[in-house]
Amino acid sequence: MTTALVLAGVRPGGDPLAEFAGVSHKALIPIGGVAMLDRVVDALRASGRIDRIVVSIDRPELVTRPDVEVLRSGQTLSASVSDALEKLGAPLFVTTADHALLEPEWVGYFLDHLPQTTVAAGLARSENVMAATPGTKRTFLRFADGAFSGCNMFFLRDATAVEAVRRWREVEALRKKPLKMLVRLGPGAILSYLLGRLTRPRSTSTSRPT
Repeated sequence: MTTALVLAGVRPGGDPLAEFAGVSHKALIPIGGVAMLDRVVDALRASGRIDRIVVSIDRPELVTRPDVEVLRSGQTLSASVSDALEKLGAPLFVTTADHALLEPEWVGYFLDHLPQTTVAAGLARSENVMAATPGTKRTFLRFADGAFSGCNMFFLRDATAVEAVRRWREVEALRKKPLKMLVRLGPGAILSYLLGRLTRPRSTSTSRPT
């Protein structure tokens, strides 16, 4: 059994989709009459694998469900995860509140097939994504062993994951300084990715915290 963190805060500058829908947060946009946040929480509950759900949001008063806990979010996603890891401990399953199509079976499969790494991220092969959602436009990460889409599911195994989150915060802080970001990530790994030579196993080994 695992604690789940659901990221529901507002990005700096607001969210145009939330504004269009007339709500304060993207997580509160109704899909089929049910807010995206509620859909995510319901899927986590139905998975049977999550015994504690914590919602990270900048306005805690907006979350009124009695079956979840609430943490005030940080200024960035990485800050929110870092704070949650410190307060909640590990293992920690992380997803986003706008993951409206999240299925309980996906959560179970992800948790049942975790690699023995400190941090894991769920990926789906492009052919599976396009078979399930034909005609949609998606962005894929292209590795030497295939093209993949992120699944907005992450797992932090133990306390040493704080080092990976620390690196994430460092890279996030350098998003407007691309050259410094390149140095921090490692130019060799980035060049391999651009040339189509980077494999998933190698991307994992090169991104481990130092």
